[in-house]
Amino acid sequence: MAEINTDVLIIGTGPAGSSMAALLSTYGVENMVINRYRWLANTPRAHITNQRTMEVLRDLGDTVEAEAYMHATEKELMGENVFCTSLAGEEIGRIRTWGTAPNSAAEHLLSSPCFMNDLPQTFMEPLLFKTACSRGTQARMSTEYLRHEQDDDGVTTTCLDRLSGEEITIRSKYLYGADGGNSLVAEHAGLEFEGQMGVAGSINLLFKADLSKYVAHRPSVLYWVLQPGSNVGGIGMGVVRMIRPWNEWLAIWGYDINEPVPEVTDDFAKKTIRGLVGDDALDIDIASVSTWTVNNMYATTNSSGRVYCGGDATHRHPPSNGLGSNTSIQDSFNLAWKLAAVIKGTAGPALLDSYQTERAPIAKQIVSRANQSIEEFGPIFGALGLLDSIDPVKMQANMDARCDDTDDAETQRKAIADAIAFKKYEFDCHGVEMNQRYQSDAVVSDGTPEPEFTMDGELHYHPTTWPGARLPHVWVFAEDGSKASTLDLCGQGRFTVFTGIGGDCWQDAASAVADELGIDIVVHKIGPRQPWQDFTGDWSRHREIRDGGVLLVRPDQHVAWRADGASDDAAAQLRSALLQVLAK
Repeated sequence: MAEINTDVLIIGTGPAGSSMAALLSTYGVENMVINRYRWLANTPRAHITNQRTMEVLRDLGDTVEAEAYMHATEKELMGENVFCTSLAGEEIGRIRTWGTAPNSAAEHLLSSPCFMNDLPQTFMEPLLFKTACSRGTQARMSTEYLRHEQDDDGVTTTCLDRLSGEEITIRSKYLYGADGGNSLVAEHAGLEFEGQMGVAGSINLLFKADLSKYVAHRPSVLYWVLQPGSNVGGIGMGVVRMIRPWNEWLAIWGYDINEPVPEVTDDFAKKTIRGLVGDDALDIDIASVSTWTVNNMYATTNSSGRVYCGGDATHRHPPSNGLGSNTSIQDSFNLAWKLAAVIKGTAGPALLDSYQTERAPIAKQIVSRANQSIEEFGPIFGALGLLDSIDPVKMQANMDARCDDTDDAETQRKAIADAIAFKKYEFDCHGVEMNQRYQSDAVVSDGTPEPEFTMDGELHYHPTTWPGARLPHVWVFAEDGSKASTLDLCGQGRFTVFTGIGGDCWQDAASAVADELGIDIVVHKIGPRQPWQDFTGDWSRHREIRDGGVLLVRPDQHVAWRADGASDDAAAQLRSALLQVLAK
């Protein structure tokens, strides 16, 4: 007999695991989260926090969102990515990033009530973990996952109590593996993967130093340092990443993946950092060193029976585009409400199948995008002439040639500028972050084709209420003059119906069907003299239905179904849509 019982056992307290725990506890589902270590993240691995992730935190409650902003470096200081020969050396070029360019900033403001920011994992993880535990999650640290067995009724997981050295068993209805890029849960569950692990090697050097004189006038999260003749392959490109402005940093340097993992001494670390900064006398306090590999692998199956995996366990990729923790948290947002509905008996178990259908394509997309972003440094190297020789002297001469008063130099300068500007596909890829559309049995088609992107779908967000898409954000206004985002009016573990003048039939239908199915359905009417008013007209432009039509929105803020106008058979239509979504 198991020593501990819970509804959902979560392996790992990283962004995926802690967000799953926080969401389940918010939804009133008993859960336990374990961590093999004695505490949470001790290095600031993930940091870029995009708007969609901030919307998940906002859905958890205003205080969660507010605390994230309190600890984060705001978007303005995320600034412009700089390419240089060293921080103290010559600047080659820069690119506006993370929604700071004027046109991109406007698009970000129109797309979400939330703001991008830089929130290191050492702040994000404790925030999510604290939220989970304060709402009912049972947490066990120094508890290591060993193995699991599942049957028709649940999962029995064997763990090692690392304090006592004894094994314990935990019985749960479902198991969620959020145990990172070397996930044992995924391995034991037999999940299938495509791609390759260990395609390149990197060294992280976490340090403290006052670099304000080199960076305060050009704020950035990332400074890309190109030094011919050094590093793997002769092209020395290292990164100096801001952790806290402007005295806490992470230097990233490469190593040859075909050679043994190097021993990183204190002397090597300080020499590397001083070289990247360009200050041989820099006073440095080394906090930690670590090595890691660049991976290019994603799960084609992310579940097996009652075992589900998310986060880095299912998408393993470099930090390019800042998609790691964001996608991990969004994995949990997709699955948590489904687990809650099935455990509470308001949905059939088949609802959980939609997790794989909806999130596996996202895993493939973001792994492909992150690795492609690494390849897109190639044109910068090429334009600088770093691919034409392995002789450091010649490579430097090729770089210097861009300063000449010749036609070739002018052509080179344009090629460098164009290659750096093209890095917007890594550093301002708003569409990849916001355009996720689901097609599964948990979405009911209205018979219309998926809207085409009128602009580049990787760079630009395209709002739509097409079933499967995230509900568009617009501001609507209450009778007292206050405003709320349409995203504020939905989510929070409940289904939501949006309608307008002429949509009383949908309001009545929602009340009847909610009672019949035993679920919460919140109804919002938007229009003149209604509880919410559309003074700007933005809602009428974005909703893609008539005033008397209806949008049914899932607890994860994605549109489940829509109808263009009022209906004489509204209850039957709404009931049919919900029965399909809930697999009942």
